[in-house]
Amino acid sequence: MNYFRAVLAASSAAILLTACQSLETSPAMEPTPLAHNGVVSAADPRAAEAGAEILRQGGSATDAAIAVMLALTVVEPQSSGIGGGGFFLRSDSNGAIISIDGRETAPAEAGSDWFLGEDGEPLGYRDAVISGRSVGVPGSIALAARAHEQYGQLEWAALFQPAIRLAREGWVLSERGAYYAERSRERAAHQAEGRALLFDSEGKVRPVGTRLTNSVLADTLEALANDGPSHIYEATAAALAAHVAAQTPGTAAMRESDITEYTTADRPPLCGDYREYTICSMGPPSSGASTVLAIIGQLERFDMAALGAASPTAWHLFAESQRLAYADREAYLADPDFVSVPATGLTDPAYLSARSQLIAPGTRMATVAAGTPAGIASAWPDGDEPVENGTSHFAVVDSAGNVVSWTSTIEGPFGSGLMFGGYYLNNELTDFSFRPSRDGQPVANRVEGGKRPRSSMAPTIVFDENGTPVLAIGAAGGSTIPVQVAKALVGYIDWDLSAQEAIALPMLYSPADRVELEEGNTVPGLHAALEAMGHNVTTRGLPLKANAVEFRAGRWIGAADPRSEGAAVTQ
Repeated sequence: MNYFRAVLAASSAAILLTACQSLETSPAMEPTPLAHNGVVSAADPRAAEAGAEILRQGGSATDAAIAVMLALTVVEPQSSGIGGGGFFLRSDSNGAIISIDGRETAPAEAGSDWFLGEDGEPLGYRDAVISGRSVGVPGSIALAARAHEQYGQLEWAALFQPAIRLAREGWVLSERGAYYAERSRERAAHQAEGRALLFDSEGKVRPVGTRLTNSVLADTLEALANDGPSHIYEATAAALAAHVAAQTPGTAAMRESDITEYTTADRPPLCGDYREYTICSMGPPSSGASTVLAIIGQLERFDMAALGAASPTAWHLFAESQRLAYADREAYLADPDFVSVPATGLTDPAYLSARSQLIAPGTRMATVAAGTPAGIASAWPDGDEPVENGTSHFAVVDSAGNVVSWTSTIEGPFGSGLMFGGYYLNNELTDFSFRPSRDGQPVANRVEGGKRPRSSMAPTIVFDENGTPVLAIGAAGGSTIPVQVAKALVGYIDWDLSAQEAIALPMLYSPADRVELEEGNTVPGLHAALEAMGHNVTTRGLPLKANAVEFRAGRWIGAADPRSEGAAVTQ
């Protein structure tokens, strides 16, 4: 993956120079225009082209986004697709916004001991993941159907054709795809179907550039195109449930009724103001919106524009604000259908202003604890959720100015390692806390039947002072997602960067007591400066992948993370 690090280092250095110049004498660098009409940005160029193809046929932003999700099932099987779920955010050109929750649900039989062994202690992560216990009821197709019912323009079957063609005729294995197959081979090759797809007869990952085909997935996509969502939620529900249950003998890991009774949920977007902009994102069961709004809201009293992107103080403030936001995230965020989540209180400007007073410009906070927002008596105890992974984000705008920001996931690379109908099934249930209680108190994000696990996904749409959408953005990378989005918003709003430049900024992740700097960080002297302020600083590779579309200089343009193989394609 040295190629990606090299591209990132060059991009980051250029962005920092641009940011500093924009604060002094010259305007921020204008990106090359990609389109005057529709634009699709996705983590894989084949998926972005699938969405653009649908736009050219007269499809809406929603139609195109569905085509992207389906194509990613084929070309990026390690990250997202129809075996998982996601969150859908849409705005029209006038700023009317909705969000749909297509998060996976736990089977009805799931209870507080779901991830506990016979000794009452949590199972090992591998034992939990590569089994039927980790698989939630997939929500992606139900989400697509719900969105299409409301906002689709083309026929349902038309949206499947690019993905069917890719699966049937083949696609080229990319460098990133081969890397993840090797890195996560235990999951990728867990079942014969995955081994045949990605590995040769000697068990080696197929060479980069190999043309792959997946006829089983093509058949599934054709059935979905012809029969609609009933193919998953009725026709194959019994077989899917039996396949999942068979991976965990002695348990009812999933029943047919868990699948047939699955529904999406219409959720109110969670919005807040930052400077002259309004930021809207996905509320509970996602922690995305509340965490993003907390990070930037706690920074609002600081002059981030004057500090600039090359300032260690700016990055220190960013780290401290993360620590506060993640303390609240751990204490309060869960499925609102099961737990009272004080989302409004957590994002209330007065509450965030008070939390911000805990941050000092030159010194690290010695300790950080969850606050007590309005609407709650006391914090829930912290759970022990494993590290999140995986996921893919895509953003679309059509020629009418309708904007979609959609984050889709199967959780870890290749999900549970289980395959059905040619696609990988998610391991989303490991986003629950393995321990249902702590010190005799229940954990908010504990496992319960029918519950949706807490997520970090943060599909976001930004509106200017007139209420007009100007940016749609989101990211992949587990619990780093809200930080990636918040970092890009600071770059976009405070440092006057384009979305492309803001995404490419170096990454600093500090959800607890340690600051993690991205490998190849280009901020001069940042590591030493943060240590001098009291931070415990480490450097490592971070799972980063963001995509966006933005309205700039009278046109919509796209942005894709230089760390990824992402691309923006025009109508």
